[in-house]
Amino acid sequence: MGSAPAQIPTSFGHELRACLRCRLVKTYDQFRDAGCENCPFFKMEEDHERIVEVTTPNFNGWAARWLRIVLIVCYLLSLTGKFAPGCYTLAVSEPLTEEMQHVCQEERVQYVPPKRM
Repeated sequence: MGSAPAQIPTSFGHELRACLRCRLVKTYDQFRDAGCENCPFFKMEEDHERIVEVTTPNFNGWAARWLRIVLIVCYLLSLTGKFAPGCYTLAVSEPLTEEMQHVCQEERVQYVPPKRM
């Protein structure tokens, strides 16, 4: 997990999605083709319905004004070795389903649900 750089989004329109566990931002097609570099155990490239289950188009911190902060967060995350270098959102607005939270527990990976506003 987290060794090779993650794909950078190929477009910045409405097709962007964020992984609900690690908050990696890519397009739907990129998740379909390669899955999530930080969460391979979700097997998105094998089960395309799973993409909708473990990613969301609703996330915060991706506006142009946040770009520098997002890039700094990406750099800091890559230094920790926990996540692949890539583009991340600052927050997602929905939690993983209980089933997917159990997958995280089985894989012994940390999942931090979004804070309620």
